[in-house]
Amino acid sequence: MIVDRFARSAVQAARYMLRKLWVRVVLMGLLSFAALAVTQLVEPLVPADMAQRVPGAAADRLLNIIANAMLAVTTFSLTVMVSVYRSSASQWTPRVHQLIMEDAVTQNTLAAFIGAYVYALVAIVLREIGIYVDDRALVLFWLTVLVLAFVVWSLIRWVLHLQTLGSLVDTTRQVEEMTRAQFEERLATPCLGACVWDGEVPEGATCLRADQSGYVRHIYPDALQEVAEQHGVSLYLHRNVGSFVFLNAPLVWVTGTAPDAEALAAAVQPLIVLGDVRTYDQDPRFGLLVMSEIGSKALSPGVNDPGTAIDVLNRSTRILSLYQDEAGGGQSPQFDCLHVQPLDAADLIMDAFSGIARDGAGDVTVQQRLQRCLGALMAHPDAELSAAAEAMAQDCLDRAMEALTWPSDRAQLRATVEGRSTA
Repeated sequence: MIVDRFARSAVQAARYMLRKLWVRVVLMGLLSFAALAVTQLVEPLVPADMAQRVPGAAADRLLNIIANAMLAVTTFSLTVMVSVYRSSASQWTPRVHQLIMEDAVTQNTLAAFIGAYVYALVAIVLREIGIYVDDRALVLFWLTVLVLAFVVWSLIRWVLHLQTLGSLVDTTRQVEEMTRAQFEERLATPCLGACVWDGEVPEGATCLRADQSGYVRHIYPDALQEVAEQHGVSLYLHRNVGSFVFLNAPLVWVTGTAPDAEALAAAVQPLIVLGDVRTYDQDPRFGLLVMSEIGSKALSPGVNDPGTAIDVLNRSTRILSLYQDEAGGGQSPQFDCLHVQPLDAADLIMDAFSGIARDGAGDVTVQQRLQRCLGALMAHPDAELSAAAEAMAQDCLDRAMEALTWPSDRAQLRATVEGRSTA
């Protein structure tokens, strides 16, 4: 059991690290070294007459092509990447910058280019010092051909990807897909697999306080369960993923008597990762908030694009339609020593719709779509989500009636609300 928990925690950490560009670059560089080492093992197995058919000069020309081209291509790709990041942050929202930075195609392409560059440089050095001799260059030559083919394939994929990278449609689609994935993962393991907690501090509980200020970015429930079992305690997470915690504020409540309170605190703190910015990991509310910001930015006077706001409303409604009450799912908790508060339906509704409702209060088309989306969620089988949607719909209607100055606009909105109520 402990081995399984350790393995799951390691997989979570690996998934988190693989989203970083430098990790993929390092892995591709190590793969280049490994490929060159394999050629040294395979080359002696090739018959001498066959190995001498390809001179070393042929491999040298290909290696020089890779070394010269990859430096320029990598520099160009980095320039394009930085330009897309900056334009996306200024056009849509700075919070989307993080998601585009983790774009798998972009990271894999840059890693491929840098890996090919490292491969060529190391191979040239090995040729110069005599590791690869002229009459034993067959394997090196064909491996270089494969590297060239891989580079060409990566370049074609990169060019095709640039056609949509950073565009509005691609950006909103990426945010929706990431948010949906995190939402489904959270609902598949309610409360991260921990016991449902209503937020009431247990009697006699002691407090572990945050050692720094920041957002709760990631929680490792497997490891926290193991720590709790080792110390004979139960842990109640005071803040959910995405919440901001101030220095010395309550972070975890502990019930039971730990043999070594300082050791317990030292073991728990690293398993609740705090940072200066929110991330999409384990935090579906952040994705909903980012989409709402994109819609709000589209409604600004400088952009004046209500169609984007309507598109965002549709995407947010699709995600929220998947909602299930974590406290009423009936699933047995995987981690009985860990307690986490469930997602609150009212918070999800607020994150998804409040920004657009405020900034688009004076646009009748946006308000009509907003009422239709909230009407769809009012018909959701979960009573909590339905009630939250109804409260938000009434608030949005009151706000819009104050902001809409043209009588016919108010009449259209009233007709939409009445039609939604009778549907």
